[in-house]
Amino acid sequence: MTAIEVGTDLSLLDAALEALPNNPAVFVLWPPEGEPYVSKTTLLRRRLLRLLKEREKPSRLLNLRHTVKRIEYRLTGSPFESSVLVYDLTRRHFPERYLDLLKLRMPPYVKIVLSNEFPRSQITTHLARTPGLYCGPFRSRASAERFEAGFLDLFQMRRCQEELAPSPEHPGCIYGEMAMCLRPCQLVVGPTEYGGEVARVVEFLRTEGRSLLAAIEHSRDRLSEEMRFEEAARQHKRYEKVQDVLKLRDDLARDVDRLNGVAVTRSLAPNAVEMWFVREGNWQEPQRFDFEIHEGKPLSLDRKLRETFAAVAPRKLTTRERQEYLALLARWYYSSWRDGEWLGFDGYSDIPYRKLVNAVSRVARRMEQESLPGM
Repeated sequence: MTAIEVGTDLSLLDAALEALPNNPAVFVLWPPEGEPYVSKTTLLRRRLLRLLKEREKPSRLLNLRHTVKRIEYRLTGSPFESSVLVYDLTRRHFPERYLDLLKLRMPPYVKIVLSNEFPRSQITTHLARTPGLYCGPFRSRASAERFEAGFLDLFQMRRCQEELAPSPEHPGCIYGEMAMCLRPCQLVVGPTEYGGEVARVVEFLRTEGRSLLAAIEHSRDRLSEEMRFEEAARQHKRYEKVQDVLKLRDDLARDVDRLNGVAVTRSLAPNAVEMWFVREGNWQEPQRFDFEIHEGKPLSLDRKLRETFAAVAPRKLTTRERQEYLALLARWYYSSWRDGEWLGFDGYSDIPYRKLVNAVSRVARRMEQESLPGM
């Protein structure tokens, strides 16, 4: 970060502030003693002048002119870059309370609790190291609950949250009476048979519904070939119901261990974009991708993108780091101020480079339009 030392001659401070660019940035104000002030702004010079410029009349606005000894700042190319940088700085300087300062809300996930003898689903905002499948992040708890209720209608996994003590005398519930649960609570099935149904649920979530759709499609086609058209029609209706359930899933939501993608945002550098990678639910080091003309010849974007992805070294984060970076991604993606492109894909061995080239081109085109006079 660029630093400005504040001496006793505050007229020099005024001159330094007037020379600052009026660009988006993240800044840190350091007092002689104590904790720094960390913030972000879309107009650096105007914001620092408000905080540090001498005022002729008393004002209620915060003024730190006489309490700052050093100013640090870094210009940023997008709100997303600013958010990530503020998170990193706040976590470094306030390790005990950075989440409260950032007001960073953890997004909800649908969790399949696999540590239980009779697994169940639940909504949670925390990733853990205990055995389980996490599907998310979702936009809100309400959307996670809608998706959970929808996919549970397709299977016979239990919906109760109690710790089961199976017994023939167990009263059961309405879902068991409606044949929407295998009723392990009443010993109708044992752990092995119930586990088979849970495995189908897990595979459904891991494959984003493709496992169930393929099975239904195969059954429908077979029945149609056997001229059992009424049964084939029922399977087709079931196929459509599964598709309707999948539409309830928010765009980012999938098995977190299979969450792969890249966010493309504006860059501070000309003729470049910033690329933010997620691999198997883990945040990777971002890369700057430039598309300048070298030696009079433009390079193939497809080839350069392949080289950029090859340069990203896979890294694993702690559970806490993973959860917080995914919260930053979810807040950006589901926000009204999202200013870039997100491209998700199944894995880094099967990246849709043509779609990625188009995403990069769209971001670059918007940057070019915004730089035109009068825009």
